[in-house]
Amino acid sequence: MSSSPVVAVIQFPGSNCEYETAGVLDSSGLDGRIFRWNQLEEIRAACPSAFVLPGGFSFQDRVRAGAVAAKERIMDMLFDAASEGKPVLGICNGAQVLVESGLVPGWETGRIDAALAANHVSGRSGYLSRWVFLRPRRDAVVKCPWLTRLDDMPVPVPIAHAEGRFVFREEDMDRTGGIEAVAYCDDEGTEREDYPFNPNGSFHNLAGVMNERGNVLAMMPHPERAFRMWQLPPWIPGEWGDRRAAAVRSGTLGETMGPGALFFLGLADHLEAGDRHV
Repeated sequence: MSSSPVVAVIQFPGSNCEYETAGVLDSSGLDGRIFRWNQLEEIRAACPSAFVLPGGFSFQDRVRAGAVAAKERIMDMLFDAASEGKPVLGICNGAQVLVESGLVPGWETGRIDAALAANHVSGRSGYLSRWVFLRPRRDAVVKCPWLTRLDDMPVPVPIAHAEGRFVFREEDMDRTGGIEAVAYCDDEGTEREDYPFNPNGSFHNLAGVMNERGNVLAMMPHPERAFRMWQLPPWIPGEWGDRRAAAVRSGTLGETMGPGALFFLGLADHLEAGDRHV
């Protein structure tokens, strides 16, 4: 039996990233366990220290991406966990579920305060799969356990979504400062609104939004797909590209952690689950 903190990875019908998500949690010194959305008693018995909603197409994205899953009973458990301060991460479709449930940004209990609209920027729309760069908002690094290992170095990760554009009501646009978590940028860390640097037209270049407490993070990019250095394409520019090239030269590419590991190692630090380095 593992003594590492348990992190519950919730599998909805249509999830397709649960196994790699659980795997990178294990590789971060945690105990990633996959539970189906309706295994409520089993989840309670496991006493998870954190939760992850992985990517995929929950309930075939009917109505809107994440809308059906957001109404399932498991979300009551996540609301309780979040109110207790437990870390919760939603990746891509998981982010859509968190937004549709009102957990993020969570300004008013029971109200959906944001939306993830269809991609649209510079005349481009539709499903998009590509590598992007991220940088964290300064306040988010302090209070969000998933982001504490990030610094000013732009982080390359892939995206794969059709509805990833964070939008808010006009009257709420001036109150997003406390919930902005990670933003799209170029490989030098400069935020730009044009494609491909902001790939979907998201408000304030947002790639991820959190609740005001900082323990719940909804992000569209897939850090689990950049957990290992060999997952990065060889053309990635900047410091991470240099690190990848160095790992190739030294013959350590296979065992070297990549930029996506920073998110999961931040959680491991928060849960005091060991000290691993990228």
